[in-house]
Order: sequence, then structure tokens, then C-alpha cells
Amino acid sequence: MNAFPHTLSLTPDLTMALDPVALLKGMVAFPSLSHEEGPLADWVEALVKACGVSCQRIDDNVIFWIGEGPRTLLLNSHLDVVPPSEGHPYDPFTPTEREGHLYGRGTVDAKASGASMMAALLQLAQAGYAPPDGRVMVALTACEETSGYNGLEAIRPQLPDLSAALVGEPTALQPCIAQKGLLILKLIAHGRAAHAGRAHLGQNAIHLLMEDLQRLRALSLPGEDPLLGPCTLTPTVVSGGDANNAVPDRCTATLDIRSTPSTTHAALIATVTQAVQSEVVVHSERLVPVATAPEEPIVQACQAAVSEASPFGSPTASDWIFLSDVPTVKIGPGLSERSHTAEEHINLAEVTRAVEVYRKIITAYFTQDIS
Repeated sequence: MNAFPHTLSLTPDLTMALDPVALLKGMVAFPSLSHEEGPLADWVEALVKACGVSCQRIDDNVIFWIGEGPRTLLLNSHLDVVPPSEGHPYDPFTPTEREGHLYGRGTVDAKASGASMMAALLQLAQAGYAPPDGRVMVALTACEETSGYNGLEAIRPQLPDLSAALVGEPTALQPCIAQKGLLILKLIAHGRAAHAGRAHLGQNAIHLLMEDLQRLRALSLPGEDPLLGPCTLTPTVVSGGDANNAVPDRCTATLDIRSTPSTTHAALIATVTQAVQSEVVVHSERLVPVATAPEEPIVQACQAAVSEASPFGSPTASDWIFLSDVPTVKIGPGLSERSHTAEEHINLAEVTRAVEVYRKIITAYFTQDIS
């Protein structure tokens, strides 16, 4: 794994800063795993400052903007990537171009969005654009791909009040206006231990948990959503017993519940609790579902910018959860199905188009009359 870009200069270069393909290649060359984004953040910060654009660094999060008005539109994507997979056709941190596609870790998720957002703002700055009575801000943040510290969550208190936001994730440049949340529950079945040769003297916690999982398989969850469909419940990890000759007195299961804005995590927890005999423990409920109404100005701006726009709902989480109080659209180049795969790659023509789309969204948003 290389620490610095392959054959790429770290010297600030105005031409590179305005070219989304060159930016993307530079970004991919940094192995910016979660908590290791520092060198890439340094590089991005230097490029932005070379363009004379206002810039702020908070930890390994880079924020830059044009305009000073009170109406603020945020464009956000993340700098970090997941570790390489088995079977990459090329070195995952050597940006490799083949037949108009760029291969490498992060080409789709989500450095293509970050490079396109960055190029869009810097191009607008070079053209002398200033949003009427507003501000356009790009935040390229750390640690989206991990739990614990999150860059966008950490910097939110230091950002101005936001009027709207775009989250850069692969959506094939279609506007995503609803996103499922994630609720993780633990089921704990409590039995009674005994020697396996006298199993009738005990109560097998594995059997108890199996019964509960069968109940949950037939359970109808509340929260059917017009864009996202039903909430889903998937057992993902089961663990029970620690000796070959003992009746286990404890068995646990992890439940992955994908929630929708049409219900609440509290209602889902209550539904599961009422359906099972096991103890229910909330492991995580911070990833809330989010949605933006179609009539919001930011959705209208996206539809104006994208020909044949088809707003949709996404089953995958993103940093949108930290913008749940702001009208937000998730939109970016690339196919989500390629995220985190060994074959991760993106059509470079779509990266170039993404810059045009982001520029059109920005200008359309600030030309709307919202009085």
C-alpha cells in the first residue's frame, strides 16, 4: 500500500484543480482509509488555496466556499475509503484508465462525487460566480465508512445554518430523495444450563432463539414507504453455546432492520419486543431514515439540472443522516452496486458530466424565488 500518489505531483496545480478527471486520479492515488485521510486532506487543501478560494481545515475535514450570503447550500462527500478487496484487477491505489473507465478503490464510493463537487465549485469561482445572497460550500469529510468518529457529524456545529444540501454518493446522477435508516437490535435468549446427556433437565437457549427467529420471519413491520418500500428485518449473526456437551443457557442474534421515514425506531423496537420471548437490546439506532419532500427547492433544482430525472429512494446509508434537519438530495456519479467491490470503476464521461450537473443545480437553486 503506497503512502503517496503514484507519479502525481503534490505541488498545487490550478489546471488539475479545475479538471475533475485529474482530481479523481489524484484522490484515488491516496490510500485514504478511515482515520488515514490526512495526506489527502493536505493535498485538497493546498489545491483549493492555490485557487484563492476561502478554505477551512478542521482535523482531516476540508471546507471551502464562495459567496457570503445567509442562504447556504452545502455539497458534501467523503475522503475515506474501505480497505481493498480480494481480486482487484489493478493495484487499488494506482488510478488505472481502461477504455474510458477509471479503476481503483474509491473511484465510485465516493471520490468521483468529491472530485466533481470540488471542480464544480472551483470552476464557478474562476468564472466569477457569486450566489445571489448566498453561499455555496463544499465539505470533503473524514470517516464516513466507519463507526465512532464521523467527520461531517463533528464539523456540523461549526458550519453556518444550512438552507439545503447535496450528499455526493453514487446514484448514477439521479436524485435520491429518501434513504433508509439502520436499526440494530440484539436478541438474547436465556435458557437453563445442563449436561447434554441430561438435556431434559435444562432449557436450550438455542431452541428458544430459533423459535423467536421463526416468529420474526413471519412478522409484518410497520412503515411501508412509497419510495423505499417496507422496512426489512434480517438476522445477520447468531451465537450460542461454548461446550460440545452442555445445554447452552444463552444464545444471541443480531438483527439488521432497515427502517423508513414512514415509522420510527421506537415503533419498530416495540413491534419486535412484543413478538419475541427473548430479551431485546438496542445496539444502535443513530442511523435514522431521512427524506426530502419533492416540492423542496433543492429537489426542484436537481430536476431542472438533470434531464429525465427520476427521484428515487435508496436502501443504503450515507452522511445524509447528519443532515436530517436540512432539505437534502443524495446525488453523484457512478453505480452504487460497484461500491466496495474489487471491480470498482467509473465511466470518466460521467465524472465530467457530474461537474455540469452540480453547477446547474447550484445556479438553479439560487435563481429560485423562495419568498
